[in-house]
Amino acid sequence: MDISTSIGRLSQSGRDFIARRHKLLIDGQWVDAKSGKTFAVFDPSNGQQIAQVAEGGAQDVDAAVAAARRAFEAGPWPKMSPVERGKMVWRLGDVLEANADQLAELEALDNGKPVTDARAIDIPFGCELLRYMGGWSTKITGQSIPISAPGDWHAYSIREPVGVVGQIVPWNFPLLMAVWKIAPALAAGCTIVLKPAEQTPLTAIRLGELIQQAGFPPGVVNIITGDGSAGAAIAAHPDVDKVAFTGSTEVGRLIVQAAAGNLKKVSLELGGKSPAIVFPDADLSVAIPGTASGIFFNMGQCCTAGSRLFVHERIFDKMMTGLSDEAAKLKIGPGLDPETRIGPLVSDEQFQRVTGYLESGRQQGAEVVTGGKRHGNEGYFVEPTVLAKTNPTMKVVQEEIFGPVVCAMPYNDDDLERIAKQANQTEYGLAASIWTRDIGIAHKLAKKLKAGSVWINVHNFNDVALPFGGFKQSGWGREMGYEAIELYTETKGVAALL
Repeated sequence: MDISTSIGRLSQSGRDFIARRHKLLIDGQWVDAKSGKTFAVFDPSNGQQIAQVAEGGAQDVDAAVAAARRAFEAGPWPKMSPVERGKMVWRLGDVLEANADQLAELEALDNGKPVTDARAIDIPFGCELLRYMGGWSTKITGQSIPISAPGDWHAYSIREPVGVVGQIVPWNFPLLMAVWKIAPALAAGCTIVLKPAEQTPLTAIRLGELIQQAGFPPGVVNIITGDGSAGAAIAAHPDVDKVAFTGSTEVGRLIVQAAAGNLKKVSLELGGKSPAIVFPDADLSVAIPGTASGIFFNMGQCCTAGSRLFVHERIFDKMMTGLSDEAAKLKIGPGLDPETRIGPLVSDEQFQRVTGYLESGRQQGAEVVTGGKRHGNEGYFVEPTVLAKTNPTMKVVQEEIFGPVVCAMPYNDDDLERIAKQANQTEYGLAASIWTRDIGIAHKLAKKLKAGSVWINVHNFNDVALPFGGFKQSGWGREMGYEAIELYTETKGVAALL
């Protein structure tokens, strides 16, 4: 598939956007990087260049942070009432929805994900999250506090926006992760310096244009495209009050170290190695497609992917046959093809990582039930893969692969404590799923699993009102729900002696 064919699948509005000169958004203006540098953006379905984007650096971050500080301290943004601010956040959701088809195309081209998934899941979820968070603008409250000290007191608490926020988002859900970050921060009244992943900057740039269209004042949202050095500059910046990061646990540790200079607040949504536990009474007509989707959705490039599959030995063979059948149904192809169900991995680096794990699994004795190979001879396609005869000592079981690869392990135990111990045998704690008809067993096991999200008879479920985040090395803090507002506010106590 050559580049002309790839671009040719875009609508005219998509082709017009790709053809533009892509700059940084600082203080309401689109500007070149101060260094004049740019970097290339590639189509992962064929490895060919599709655009050049400004490569922001530390000087650009300085300018963006200064603009965000001015917008937070003065101008129209801090003077807006909660109703006005909420309406503006809601309006951004409407603007995204009006441009949903173009945004889905750009996401599929840039990231490789199936355009049907981007249109049906990523964009609608982002729109609804903006509307949900816009509603919280008028509901950020404090409390009246009873005081026990002698005297007549009036005491209360208030919640205030934390200030200038640096937000660094990953490449697996580029637009949706950007919205996850900006929606609660804007609802709380913060200002933002947003850095998308260098692999997938295009929808963040388009988001910046739509933010302007929605009427946000200059400097409220600034967008810096660039490599990890720009993210490091944001995390270390002394005038950034908080940094929010979604990505790998390895980089999350670096974010924490960089943030230590001014002890800025930090929230992290990091890696996972999520278990899916299938009991012998599970409805296999639900569990088979559900666990398949849990690992193959978005090419397995999900932090919550159900990559460790524990199946009772009585139904293990049926599950393996069923998963193989599900994998065979998934058409592999470029994301812009509306028939595609499995697109390419995002980059050559990610392709090498995933295929390296596949080789490691073979060397350590894993059995390839289905898949296990590259698909085609161009682009970064990997077949949906099921590995059996795996055990907790293997790298493929312990480490996050971030690809369409599931490690299946039979168990013969009915003791929930032992099942939970095995499922919890990982440094991560982001998500888990339980598959059973026995609701009592499901809820008893849910209590024992060390994971921020536990799903019953479903995997990879999220809702705008449901808090999301991890235990252990899967991160700090919760996104979505009211808990996301708490990430972007400070509590102030006020006491008056009357």
